Amino acid sequence: MRIAFDVSPLSHPRTGVGNYIRGSLRGVVEAAGDEHEVIPFAPTSPQGKRRIPEELRGLPAPRLRFLPFAHFWRQGWSRAGWPPVERFLGPVDVLHFTDWMYPPQRGGVRSTMIHDLVPLRFPEWTQGRTRRMHGAKYRNAARTCDVIFVNSWFTGREVTDLLGVPSEKIVVAYPGVSLEGEGAADLGRPYVLTVATLEPRKNLDTLLAAPLPEGHALAVVGAAGWGPQPQLARPDVIRLGYVDDMELARLYRGAAAFVYPSRFEGFGIPVVEAMAAGVPVVASAHESLDEAAGDAAVRPDPDDPAAIGAALEEAIRRRDELVPLGLRHAARFTWSATGRTMLEAWCA
Repeated sequence: MRIAFDVSPLSHPRTGVGNYIRGSLRGVVEAAGDEHEVIPFAPTSPQGKRRIPEELRGLPAPRLRFLPFAHFWRQGWSRAGWPPVERFLGPVDVLHFTDWMYPPQRGGVRSTMIHDLVPLRFPEWTQGRTRRMHGAKYRNAARTCDVIFVNSWFTGREVTDLLGVPSEKIVVAYPGVSLEGEGAADLGRPYVLTVATLEPRKNLDTLLAAPLPEGHALAVVGAAGWGPQPQLARPDVIRLGYVDDMELARLYRGAAAFVYPSRFEGFGIPVVEAMAAGVPVVASAHESLDEAAGDAAVRPDPDDPAAIGAALEEAIRRRDELVPLGLRHAARFTWSATGRTMLEAWCA
C-alpha cells in the first residue's frame, strides 16, 4: 500500500497533538517495514519547511509544498474539495489526515485522528477559530471517513454521541510514551510538576489555590495559551515555559510528584509520561482521564483545591506503592503498538 500521512501540525512547536503525529508516524513506518510505502506530506509555510524535516529526522523524507499563508490555503483546499491529493502525491491507497485540514482524494481508504471533541462539548473552552476549523473537520470526517482513530475509548464514545459515527468505524489507537535522555532535573528545592498549555481547560487556577506539600514548589511547564492566564508570579511557583523533550523528561524524573488537574482530556498523555519516569501521579477524577490513570494515580476532584492538596500529600506518602504501579501501567503504551493498530485498521 501507499499511505499518505498528513504531518502539517509539525510546522509548529510540538505539544500533545504534534507528539502523537510524530510518534504514530514512527510506529506506522516500523509496522509497514518494506511491505508498504509511507509518505509524510504537508502544504506548509517557510517555517514548516524548516521545522518538519527536523521533527521527522530518521523517518521517510516528507513531501512539502511551500505555500504563503499556508493555513488559508489548507482551509480553502479542504472546503473546495479539489484538486485531489493524488494530484500531488500520485496514487494512494490510504489518506490519513490530522488536525488542520481534510484534503480531497479520488479513492482508497480515508482516515483521520480525533483527539477530543472539546470544541463541541465545551465551546467556551476554545477559541472561535479553533471551533470553526475543527468543527468543519469533524463534520467532514463523520461524513466521509472509512476509519476514525481515537486515543481512548472515552473519546470514541464522544465521537459516536456527538458526531453520530457508527462504532464499527472507530478504532482506539492509544498514544505511546517515549522519554528521551537520562538524569533528573534539580531546581534547587523539592517540587511537584504540572505540564499544560496555559488555557482554561487545564484548570491551573484551582491547582494554584491548592496547598502544596510543605517545603515544595510548584514547577509549571507549558507555553502561554489563550484566555486569562494563571498568576504564576509567586515565590512558591517556578515557571519554566515550553521545554524540549530532553528537559521535560529530566523534569519528570526530578519531581516529588506530578499533578494534572485538567477538567477534560481526550486521553491525558502527560499522566502516563510521568508514570513512565517513575513519579507518583495525581490526576483529575474526571472520567476522561480514567484510561491514562488506570489504577496507578491518586484521583481528586479537580474543582476542590483542598482535595488536590491532600492528594499531593498522599501521592508523596505512597510513592513506594504508586511508582511500581505506574511503571507497569505506562509500559502498555508504545508507539509500536499505535502503528500496528493503525496499519491493521487500514488493511482490514
